[in-house]
Amino acid sequence: MNLVLWLAAGLLAAVALLGGVTKTFVPKEKLAAAHGGGWTGDAGTGFVKTLGVLELLAAAGLVLPAALGVVPVLVPVTALCWIALMIGAMITHGRRGESAFVLLNLAYLTLAAFVAGGRFL
Repeated sequence: MNLVLWLAAGLLAAVALLGGVTKTFVPKEKLAAAHGGGWTGDAGTGFVKTLGVLELLAAAGLVLPAALGVVPVLVPVTALCWIALMIGAMITHGRRGESAFVLLNLAYLTLAAFVAGGRFL
């Protein structure tokens, strides 16, 4: 079970790292032109960059505390924060009629719930 929790947290961390780097360092105009990134055209640059930084922090928080043995309770806390982020993403994509991205965010939310539950117990 521990291995499965590590794999789930690692997958979520990879997703968060990719999204965080993209939102933090890619210009908003380029993000808005990408598939699934249209919502960034309606959001402020600061908001998009803030989400990117939060995703970078989530990538670290999903793996590093447990790997380093320093305050490992931060892993499930980060997973709960990721759930909140995915709820917001699902609402945003749902309003735009992007059902495929809603389902993808639901899958990430489910993985995060698994990690949170498994690490809290």
